[in-house]
Amino acid sequence: MEATLSVIGGRWKGVVLFHLLKGKKRFGELRRHLPNCTQRMLTLQLRELEEDGLVKRTVFPEIPPRVEYELTPFGRSVEPILVGMRDWGEKYKARL
Repeated sequence: MEATLSVIGGRWKGVVLFHLLKGKKRFGELRRHLPNCTQRMLTLQLRELEEDGLVKRTVFPEIPPRVEYELTPFGRSVEPILVGMRDWGEKYKARL
């Protein structure tokens, strides 16, 4: 449990990973999905996920530079956990 939470724990990592389940996203797209997350925090979370091998960052040599984020095969392995967390959260909200 501790190892899992050390990688996907925190306020934004799970949400970022969940949005990347649907496919590649540019930084701006992720920002729109996370309006309460600051640009700095999103950058830090993405860097940590990249360092842990869950997210792949691709930089295209264009002006202005274009950057895309996507899940690695290892990152895809957390899909059942993320879907389970979403399902539990929906049940919890319905209970309130």
